[in-house]
Amino acid sequence: MYHNPVLLKESVDGLAIKENGIYVDVTFGGGGHSKEILKRLGENGKLYAFDQDEDAQANSLADKRFVLIGENFRYITQFLKFYGIRKVDGILADFGVSSHQFDKAERGFSTRFDADLDMRMSKRNTVSAYEVINSYSYDDLRKVLFEYGDLRNANAMANVIVQQREIDSIKTTEELKLVLKKFLPEHKKHKILAQIYQAIRIEVNQEVEVIKEFLEQVPGLLEKGGRLSAISYHSLEDRLVKRFIRAGQFEGEPEKDFYGNIDVPLKKVGSLIVPSKEEIKLNNRARSAKLRIAERI
Repeated sequence: MYHNPVLLKESVDGLAIKENGIYVDVTFGGGGHSKEILKRLGENGKLYAFDQDEDAQANSLADKRFVLIGENFRYITQFLKFYGIRKVDGILADFGVSSHQFDKAERGFSTRFDADLDMRMSKRNTVSAYEVINSYSYDDLRKVLFEYGDLRNANAMANVIVQQREIDSIKTTEELKLVLKKFLPEHKKHKILAQIYQAIRIEVNQEVEVIKEFLEQVPGLLEKGGRLSAISYHSLEDRLVKRFIRAGQFEGEPEKDFYGNIDVPLKKVGSLIVPSKEEIKLNNRARSAKLRIAERI
């Protein structure tokens, strides 16, 4: 299977779908969430989906109510405008990497396979993991590993990478593992490797910037009462979603009026939703998922 949709019912329920509404699935992947949205739409409803990954685009659905846009969702406003859409009734986002991307060895996303240092979600991206590892300065590498991977040894890891590439470039995931071997004790090896890969992948695909740009566009796109349903997989993503819903910004505290009220465009709906034990048993990749739902005020 291409990708087991995580929190499928909960995330689509969160959109409170109107039969003839206009909806957007910004992370199409294997089409699981899109299929569920289409099931709930009437014949005059419309669903637009985004996916920059060429593999995902092969999963497009034959349905006159459906349009797949082969672009990064950071350009959501621009491309919806191209189709004459200025306002929508709901937006679903399932951040992170699809099972398919992890399972395709040559993409370089998985710690299980040896592959070229790639990790691009779209082949059109000019920066791959190879560039990050072989051309970033010590300071930039350290920052990527620390901020995006939460790695306590980020300084020492960056130093070892810089020393090694002076001898010879690091071309594959296996070579990278060998370079960082002393930081990978057997009992923690998989966890630390996952953090290293996550850090590099986030940098390659500019995931933090993309999510910020996307969230900033959401209030302007949603009709009043329209819903955002967002699934995150690590604390960095979840923090951005949570802060934006609460404060309408990512840093600091929002300005308050004379009465102490803050003017924010979204309000949270319900509380944080996480997968059930049953779902995690069926799909281990769901274990870190967090769903937040918000409504346009």
